Amino acid sequence: MIERKNLEDMKAKHRTLKEYSFAKKPLHRGYNNRTLYVNVGTLEIKEKPVSEEMKEKFIGGKGFGLRLLWDGVTERTRWNDPENEINIAVGPVGGNTNYPGSGKSLVVSLSPLTDIPIDSNVGGHFGPYLKFSGFDALELQGKADRDVIVYIDGNAGNVKVFEAPDEETNSHLLAHQLHEMFAENDNERQHISVVSAGKGAENTLLGCLNFSLWDKRRNGPRLKQAGRGGIGTVFRDKRIKAVVVKFSGLNSLLNDPADLKVIQERGLKLHKEIVSLDSQQCRMRTCGTAHLVEIMNDYDLLPVMNFQYGQHPEAEKLNSHVWEKFFSQNVPDGCWYGCTMACAHAVDGFLLKTGPYKGKRVVVDGPEYETVGGCGSNPAIFNPEAVLEINFYCDTYGIDTISFGTLTAFVMECFERGILNKERTGGLEMTWGNWEATLEMMHQMARGEGFGKIAGLGIKKMEEYFTRHFGADEGFLKDIGVQGKGLEQSEYMSKESLAQQGGYYLTNKGPQHDEAWLIFMDMVNNMIPTFEKKAEALHYFPMFRTWFGLQGLCKLPWNDIEPADNAKHPEPNKVPEHVQNYLDIYEAVTGKKLDKEGMILQSERVYNFQRIFNLRMGHGKRNDDYPPYRAMGPVTKEEYESRQERYDGQLKEKLGVDPTGKSVEEKIKILREYRLKQYDGLIDAVYLRRGWSPEGVPTVEHLRKLGMDLPELVETVKKHLK
Repeated sequence: MIERKNLEDMKAKHRTLKEYSFAKKPLHRGYNNRTLYVNVGTLEIKEKPVSEEMKEKFIGGKGFGLRLLWDGVTERTRWNDPENEINIAVGPVGGNTNYPGSGKSLVVSLSPLTDIPIDSNVGGHFGPYLKFSGFDALELQGKADRDVIVYIDGNAGNVKVFEAPDEETNSHLLAHQLHEMFAENDNERQHISVVSAGKGAENTLLGCLNFSLWDKRRNGPRLKQAGRGGIGTVFRDKRIKAVVVKFSGLNSLLNDPADLKVIQERGLKLHKEIVSLDSQQCRMRTCGTAHLVEIMNDYDLLPVMNFQYGQHPEAEKLNSHVWEKFFSQNVPDGCWYGCTMACAHAVDGFLLKTGPYKGKRVVVDGPEYETVGGCGSNPAIFNPEAVLEINFYCDTYGIDTISFGTLTAFVMECFERGILNKERTGGLEMTWGNWEATLEMMHQMARGEGFGKIAGLGIKKMEEYFTRHFGADEGFLKDIGVQGKGLEQSEYMSKESLAQQGGYYLTNKGPQHDEAWLIFMDMVNNMIPTFEKKAEALHYFPMFRTWFGLQGLCKLPWNDIEPADNAKHPEPNKVPEHVQNYLDIYEAVTGKKLDKEGMILQSERVYNFQRIFNLRMGHGKRNDDYPPYRAMGPVTKEEYESRQERYDGQLKEKLGVDPTGKSVEEKIKILREYRLKQYDGLIDAVYLRRGWSPEGVPTVEHLRKLGMDLPELVETVKKHLK
């Protein structure tokens, strides 16, 4: 707690640079029909109208963010140019308090890692509070000449840009300070949300944004991350220290729903499923996504030692039962009001052993499965307390745990293979499992010094650096650097699932699991054996999941809890009863009818728009859609021998090649040629299904079919269809 006198002193130091007043007005059917523009460089603040065409073609959330970004930048804009934007939006369904998982914000920017648009979803209270303050999206542009705070007071109807003094930048402290500073009384702290990024976001390309919610049970803020693609780096490059929103008076009628009763009925039905079935299914309410650790290990899908292996005998030290004991149980840990999934777990009173806060007891949000896989098993750190410390510092520094974990595993493999040594790492002994060296590397990242400064560039730029400065084999580094388009891969082993390779690398933004998670359908259950069936799955699931990002919805209540009779339905992997719920609540909010085909069409429009945006920025063709070979098959002798029986069997059964008498190197080469050919066949099938040319360019005919033959899009694709 901060004393009131100290708070007043803090307020006095935050000199107002610009103030803007706006008229408060009610939403209509999930929309405000206006967005808020703030340029932190010129201090221009204005409202922009949202047209009916904008709502029809871009829907909300990610769609609004991409459209505003397109209009704000040119093909020459780079991530650290003033005209780059950070856009935060929800969507028409988002912010309701009756249906679980309705509090997601979608954040869009040009990525420092990929140089193309990145989108990232995040929990916390900011997006819904922004929406109910009066705006469908926040558009941040420009670059300040000093640290600033943007403050949106939805109660008073004004926006202020403050000069920010030299207070703490790291998010766990800054968020607490700003919740206290902008609250007029103790109760108001929960009506405030803060977006921030710490010192790691300033000094690496991996920066994430932290979105806060006030946890009144713990009497402090919790942090949720828009993690992917370095948006936090853009935030700090713009000299934005924080964006704060305040809104009071939350209720179920704020969205102006066409039929509140339907939303309540569908929500109540799902609440009952969660309460009665979660303990028998994924146990989200007790361990969250960490329940996946032992499942992935059992199926040889857990990333181990830079994705070389899929399981490890020490993985049990990181399984869900370990995390259950760390997590504070019997605390409703949802990240938005009304979400009984309550999967946002935390460890209370964790004692830090390293870094600037050594000896302090803190709250650690998570870890989620991706953090356990990335910062635990992938660098072979089978120590739960070390994973928690890495998790905490990644969050407060504003560093994406997925990128950090995957790049750390890459660094460790380079160290183990002699590409790096202690001289080149400045004394860091980056051997498998060395958590002390891993944390020191992270602290260096946050300080912008030593080897941490190099590691903070991400895998793609490290590959270039190690080749140029250390004489490393460029081809080998590209094989083992598990990144696509410049974005580090998230934490599932894709070697044995061609469909999951496509699910990662045939994405618009890079290898992130939020588009398609097809490993079990493909590898375990063999439900999609042909190229055509894989292509259909790689059409439907990315489009369906995109829809969550247009509406402001979390995907977890879709399939991490299932109706008891779900297996009896056709296509149970789609959880059809829950799909119908989403159609029902969309209509109940907006008053517009929507069927399954219309849902996919909404997503296709935005998905193809993002693909064309990539083309506009000089990327987005076939050559950008290939994985590193480590994500496709065995690169090294050790990898092959770890699954020799499986791989030898594949040579016999699929290729008709007798492995007897052949060296491991010969067998690797034969298998590699086969798998690359298979991937090319998958690309052909997916592009055809998506209505794209053989080079991955959406055709004019397809855009016309989607109703997206906007002149600027047609002009862009025509340049690339020649």
